[in-house]
Amino acid sequence: MSSGSSQQAIGEFIRYLRVERGLSSNTVEAYQRDLAQLAALAQELGKEILTLDRAELVAVLGRLREGGRSDASISRFISAVRGFFRFAAAEGFTKKDPTAYLESRKAWQTLPRFLNQVEIERLLAQPDLASDAGMRDRAMLELLYSSGLRVSELVSLRMVDLDWEKGTLSCFGKGSKERCVPLGRSALDYLKAYMPCRQRLLRDRHTDLVFVERGGRRVSRQKFWRLTREYGERAGVGHVTPHTLRHSFATVLLEHGADLRSVQLMLGHADVSTTQIYTHVTNDSIRQSYRKFHPRS
Repeated sequence: MSSGSSQQAIGEFIRYLRVERGLSSNTVEAYQRDLAQLAALAQELGKEILTLDRAELVAVLGRLREGGRSDASISRFISAVRGFFRFAAAEGFTKKDPTAYLESRKAWQTLPRFLNQVEIERLLAQPDLASDAGMRDRAMLELLYSSGLRVSELVSLRMVDLDWEKGTLSCFGKGSKERCVPLGRSALDYLKAYMPCRQRLLRDRHTDLVFVERGGRRVSRQKFWRLTREYGERAGVGHVTPHTLRHSFATVLLEHGADLRSVQLMLGHADVSTTQIYTHVTNDSIRQSYRKFHPRS
């Protein structure tokens, strides 16, 4: 099979995701990166993607794990590869689907890491509030923990998305679905305190973005990931990402009695089964509390 057939199949699959499935640009780009990596690994085996068999795909997954890829990242990789081969088989690019009996996504999935309240407070205390950028970072961290937004939603937030009177924000998540999320008092207070800093950072430039760099440039996803990691290291709470705060948001709500459906809506999950992973975290906490405090445990 020629490399042209594989590349054509990949190209048509990406168009299918973008046009027919209507997936977000970030998701499509992630699938493209995963398939490009699969193509490179297949080439190392002297093969084209469409000629890979199940054993070779398992070997590729092993390589990814050895290379330090997280379970969540590998799960997404499997989803991309599965989707691609199903599409390729349906469109006649290949007669076999080597992912048909590949291990399920749950086999690679681990419980999400979250921070307890003490760790959260230490993390939030790291930005320098004497600087405009520091106040911006504190507002971003507070907002992320208060709302459970995805980092892409956070950096894309516009002024018109904030309802100061109701204490809510609106955002467009995956699949361009809009949702309304309530904000905590602390997040609102820091957002208000950040507004004069935002004006100074804009330097007479005009943008509707809430969070900006000097000169009105957008705070990139990569920049905020780096900042969050650095603040986590300074706080002594280990490796922290924006997703850690999203996980912490969901976990603390469920631990304090929020129903799963409400958390699903606030997180913007299309399927409640995605949200259910957090019930395992809270069940673990319940079991630990029982063992620690019950006299007959």
